[in-house]
Amino acid sequence: MPEEAKRVQAFILLEAKPGKALGVSRQIAKIPGVRASYAVTGPFDVIVHAEAADFKSIAHLVVAKIQALTSVARTLTCIVVAGGGDGGEG
Repeated sequence: MPEEAKRVQAFILLEAKPGKALGVSRQIAKIPGVRASYAVTGPFDVIVHAEAADFKSIAHLVVAKIQALTSVARTLTCIVVAGGGDGGEG
């Protein structure tokens, strides 16, 4: 199995404080381990795609780096369990 396939990926759904979505998305995009950060419409303001060596590192990224930002009101972390090209269903 390739080394990249062993890494843990997650999508972090984020509620920003009013008027802060664009700025917080830009801040988060600069954090090591963040593959992409998007300001979006809908029930969440920002969706972040992150990757780390293991679950503990993802947790640290979310708690110590993302939730620590003053413009972040709430997060919901979704760990990736299968992807389109990895032999998983769906």
